[in-house]
Amino acid sequence: MSDSSSYWTPVQSVQPSGSRWTPVLVLSLAVLAFSLYIQTRQERGSGNPRQVTARGDLASDERSTIDLFEQAAPSVVFITTTEMRRGFFSFSDREVQRGTGSGFLWDRAGNVVTNYHVIADARRAQVTLSDGSTWNASLVGAHPDRDLAVLHIDAPGTRLQPIPIGVSHDLRVGQKVFAIGNPFGLDLTLTTGIISALGREIKAVSGRTIPGVIQTDAAINPGNSGGPLLDSAGRLIGVNTAIASPTGSYAGIGFAVPVDIVNRIVPQLIAGGKVERPGLGIRIAPDHVSRQFGGGMGVLIVEVYENSAAHRAGLRSLRRNVRGAWEGDVLVRVGDHSTMDANALYNALENFEVGDSVSLTIRRGQEVLELTTVLQSID
Repeated sequence: MSDSSSYWTPVQSVQPSGSRWTPVLVLSLAVLAFSLYIQTRQERGSGNPRQVTARGDLASDERSTIDLFEQAAPSVVFITTTEMRRGFFSFSDREVQRGTGSGFLWDRAGNVVTNYHVIADARRAQVTLSDGSTWNASLVGAHPDRDLAVLHIDAPGTRLQPIPIGVSHDLRVGQKVFAIGNPFGLDLTLTTGIISALGREIKAVSGRTIPGVIQTDAAINPGNSGGPLLDSAGRLIGVNTAIASPTGSYAGIGFAVPVDIVNRIVPQLIAGGKVERPGLGIRIAPDHVSRQFGGGMGVLIVEVYENSAAHRAGLRSLRRNVRGAWEGDVLVRVGDHSTMDANALYNALENFEVGDSVSLTIRRGQEVLELTTVLQSID
């Protein structure tokens, strides 16, 4: 029995060999666990703010962009318009917000330039300056064919900072450009890009095309209309007007009316409320008739008004000849500008001013004639 009892010795009473190292092992495991705990806490973070890393100086192009925005922003305005709308249940008219847009200060007299489509058919317009003050605006004049309009506000001249004016005839594809406006009602938004193309054409609200338009990839969205497009010197080079997009929002293609057009039209609107248009004093045939009669070479002159510029040049009205066939002059060119259709003729004439002497190229039967006249003012 004494031998067999040894098999029943309790386990805890058995002392394995090497038991003298057990405290060391326990201590090592504890140290390892504590180290893992500390590492985990460090990885999770202490919850305290981290030390700030010094920024250093801004890059030179960043400083230039900031300076440009800070100098130009006071010249940019936010335009809101209202219209009258009949209530669904009351059948009474009420004034509601029609839309928003952008514009810029032209001078210290309170004249504000924007797109015509921003204020077209509006009952009332208000202009908000960069300082947050809002002013009721009155319409000075508009030129729908170029989608331009001038508003006036009675704000003190000391609060008005006119935008610097540049030129657009010497622009080059690849130049940096900057757009400031109020997309989706978010005032004083700056976007940047380059000139993507020049000499584009877009259609104005009147149906006429606007030639020589600037294409840019600077982000332009609804609400940017009427705002300035600036060059890297902070000068106005265009008025942001339209975008090409399948969704109605920015898709990388925006268009601006060039400042050379703006700088010719706006002073006339301020002076007289309308643009004095140069013309010839003629009535032309519809485009499909001109194409049939003139072979797509120019516009058919149906009538030459008496004592007009065209009459003085010797142009002839459409008439029947001795054989009973129709004959008339087809206007092919005005100066160096082709006049393939009515729109091309109007655009060609807008390169000149009333009183300018211009050459006219016409086709009369089998003859091609060069005539000269002085352009007159037309309504």
